Amino acid sequence: MLIPVLIVITAVVAGWSLVAGRLERRHVRAPLVLVLAGVATGLFTHSEIASAMNSVVAQRVAEIILAVLLFVDATELRGGRLFGRDPGSAARVLLVALPLSLGATVLLGALLLPDLPVAALLLIACVIIPTDFAPAEILVRDRRIPARVRSVLNVESGYNDGIVSPLFLFALVLAGSTAEKRTPLGALGTTVPFAVKALVIGALLGALLAWLMNLAQRAQWMTDQSRRILVLIVPLLAYTSTTAVHGNGFVASFVAGVAFRYVRRAPERHGAAVPAGSDFHLLEDTSAMMTMVMWFFFGNAVVLTFSLGLDWPVLVLCVAALTVLRIVPVLLSLLGSRFSRAERLMVGALGPRGTTSIVFGLLAFNALPDGPAADSALDAMVVVVLGSLLLHGGGSLAIARALRGRPRGRTEKAPAVERTTDDRPPSGAQQG
Repeated sequence: MLIPVLIVITAVVAGWSLVAGRLERRHVRAPLVLVLAGVATGLFTHSEIASAMNSVVAQRVAEIILAVLLFVDATELRGGRLFGRDPGSAARVLLVALPLSLGATVLLGALLLPDLPVAALLLIACVIIPTDFAPAEILVRDRRIPARVRSVLNVESGYNDGIVSPLFLFALVLAGSTAEKRTPLGALGTTVPFAVKALVIGALLGALLAWLMNLAQRAQWMTDQSRRILVLIVPLLAYTSTTAVHGNGFVASFVAGVAFRYVRRAPERHGAAVPAGSDFHLLEDTSAMMTMVMWFFFGNAVVLTFSLGLDWPVLVLCVAALTVLRIVPVLLSLLGSRFSRAERLMVGALGPRGTTSIVFGLLAFNALPDGPAADSALDAMVVVVLGSLLLHGGGSLAIARALRGRPRGRTEKAPAVERTTDDRPPSGAQQG
């Protein structure tokens, strides 16, 4: 089955590459193309590929892809601004709205899915709440959307998966993914040392490799190709080194990205010439290719989910996650900020789901024992991402225009620059 799958994926990606520009002018992007290919393949193979996703190999591949994507997310906001051009508002969305959304999802899930344990509901919340711009990449570049709205959405999309990943691992341990179920204190006793190791190793590796890279470049010991290869190696080294000592490789990759970006850009901030713009091209292209593979398997998962039947409580939970469970916490978190009411609604309504939800969903499906919890996690992933493709992929700009409405009094004119350092598309959007 592996060879036919590789043939289909490579053929579809080759075909998309040949006509990508023409398709993008019609707002048809890579995620949609790969999803349709995955659906078609799933129909012809009777979801045999999707069934194969529940394996150790598939789990390891998904983990590596997530580690690379987390590193890319952490390196995307350039110029030394950790939370973009409006750090206060971005911090509110990440540190207030995100926990509120996760908590509200668990509470609603307990009402809709009373048979599932709290740990499984927390896993589902970690799958369906984090945002990702793969279905609506144009948002971060469209000047009709206020620049500060785009900046906050960009920062949130880049950082929320890194924040959620420790909680995701905690929920997996609590649910008893590989051993007996544990108490919350027992799960914390397992995950806290994992996180501490990840913070230390990720920060050291990211900072050290960036510092060595600065020295080697000033000494002219590196080539353009070797710089690009080294950047790609950093997240892989951080992930593998941390997991080897029983740490959280996801957190390590994310922290390594933050440290690497900061140290790599330090000479430039102090006036030294360290052109790092092209360092990330190979990393971005690799992560884009990895993301395409995940969208293909998502198409297969869609066929599997709907062929087995979908429970209405999962559908209701996902619809709520895309709307009220996202919008209300964002509105509350931005009260008293510089954002107008329309801009607060934009931030809340424009929260697409994509690659992060797919990878988290597949990891939960693989790690949990076969049963209602694993099935619900996969179903929730499929419904929320599919719903986001329909809601945000096709209607994101219409939503933004509708929420903006007719301006009252003085309005702030969006900058004419279409892409700035803070408006760089997040990892899930790179392939779009």
